[in-house]
Amino acid sequence: MINKQVQSVKEAVSDIFDGAIVMISGFGEAGSPVELIHALVDQGAKDLTVVSNNAGSGHVGLAALIENRQVRKIICSFPRTAISVVFPELYRAGKIELELVPQGTLAERIRAAGAGIPAFFTSTTVNTPLAEGKEIRRFNGRSYVLEEAIKADFALVKCAAADKYGNLVYNKTARNFGPVMCMAANTTIVQARKLVDPGAIDPEHVVTPGIFVHRVVEIIHPVDESKLVAENKKYHGIKQ
Repeated sequence: MINKQVQSVKEAVSDIFDGAIVMISGFGEAGSPVELIHALVDQGAKDLTVVSNNAGSGHVGLAALIENRQVRKIICSFPRTAISVVFPELYRAGKIELELVPQGTLAERIRAAGAGIPAFFTSTTVNTPLAEGKEIRRFNGRSYVLEEAIKADFALVKCAAADKYGNLVYNKTARNFGPVMCMAANTTIVQARKLVDPGAIDPEHVVTPGIFVHRVVEIIHPVDESKLVAENKKYHGIKQ
């Protein structure tokens, strides 16, 4: 078995390169790997394409990565919420690209990549601007739009516990996009609140098997993104 543990978030994200496609787990602030994202801010990779459910909150986490002008394009379902301030401003200024994808379609495009399925048909965006330029076919008298799978170079994921072999369990709904993103990336990097000995996780409870995980770093006391946003905290990287 391969020991997937690394000693720091800096080491974990060190090889993320300019122009990479990076998936980031999270549903709003639930399950967002804030420490890994901030390490990526410090690392400085730019021209990134980020795949995430939303476009960040406040000025921390994903929003900090965007605010630091490291993201060229974001593929997401909810680019604007009541607490998103960075992305809307940059988008209106034409400084970041957006590919808007319905949430179920986004999850399936990611899952399909992990399952080796290059594309699939869905009726979700039929007769909407999101279907423009895409192949449309009819099955059983109904129209469907062709959607391509999304494969990533890296995935940044947060979990509740992991062992050194990369087997993961999650905290309730903080699971969200984590499992499918782990499967759809060439390199999956995970921050775990607790790193346990092999065998400590009941095999019947493992959600993401270690075969889909490449690096695990223990973050015993992860920051509370909701609290940071409420306090209007900002993170622009240690280099600044």
